[in-house]
Amino acid sequence: MKEYKMRRGEYLEERIPDMESTVEEYFGPITGTEEYKGSDLYLIAEPDNPVFEKIVVGAVEYSGKKDKLGVEFNERDPTELGPDELEAAADAVDIKNDFLLEATGRDAKARRDSMKRKVEDDPDHDFD
Repeated sequence: MKEYKMRRGEYLEERIPDMESTVEEYFGPITGTEEYKGSDLYLIAEPDNPVFEKIVVGAVEYSGKKDKLGVEFNERDPTELGPDELEAAADAVDIKNDFLLEATGRDAKARRDSMKRKVEDDPDHDFD
């Protein structure tokens, strides 16, 4: 599970006021919930894009701190994809990046830089 923070001064609930419908719009019907650090995240067991096997996404709430976006994308092995599904792989990358940009206000480069700083600040912590 990866956790993403919002830009300074921004909050997840302001960026995505209706998480449930936004998640369904990007990934497909929600089939349940999965608990993560005391928060119930949405489970999409059969995402619309065939590259994804399962997606878990939602707000991870912290007492006294800003909520973070928790996301876990389980993707199929690219060697198992057929020709039509390989075309869907490019769409899958776009869908992930578009959703994360909408939710966090950070593009892929800003998210990578933030993750790098997090690792540099705490090299002993396991971020998987």
